[in-house]
Amino acid sequence: MGRSQETFSKKEKEKKKLKKRQDKEQKKEERNATSNKGKGIDEMLAYVDDNGNITSTPPDPKNKKEIKQEDIQIGVSRQEDLDPADLIRKGTVTFFNTSKGYGFIKDHETQESIFVHQNGLTDSIKENDKVSFEVEKGLKGLNAINVQLIS
Repeated sequence: MGRSQETFSKKEKEKKKLKKRQDKEQKKEERNATSNKGKGIDEMLAYVDDNGNITSTPPDPKNKKEIKQEDIQIGVSRQEDLDPADLIRKGTVTFFNTSKGYGFIKDHETQESIFVHQNGLTDSIKENDKVSFEVEKGLKGLNAINVQLIS
C-alpha cells in the first residue's frame, strides 16, 4: 500500500482556493442584491434644497426662484481689476549681488522677501536702498519688476 499523494501543503492550498471562490461568490450576490439596475428614474433622481443639501424629495414649485445666468459662478470667482496705484509697492533691498545680477527686496507692507533680477531694474540698486516696485508672478514665486530708487 502506498501513501496518499496529497501532502498537507496541497490540502491547505486547496482550502484557500475554495475559501477565496466562496468569498467571491458571496460578494457577487451582495452586489446583485444592492444594485441600482432595474430601478425607475424617480428612484435614481436627487434634488438640491435651498441650503445646498442633497435630498430625495422634489422642491416645492411655489418657492421657485429665477436665477440669472450671469450670477452663476463656477470655479474661481472673477477678481476685480486692481487699481494700478495698488500694484506699486515699496520696500528695502536686503541683498543684491551685482556680479550675478539678482537679489531680494523686503516688502514694507507684507514683510515678505521678493526676488529681483537685474532685467527688472530701471535704476541701479545696492543693499539697504529704499525702492518702489511692481510684482508679477514668476515660476518659483513673486518677482519684482520696474524697480526704482526712492529719494
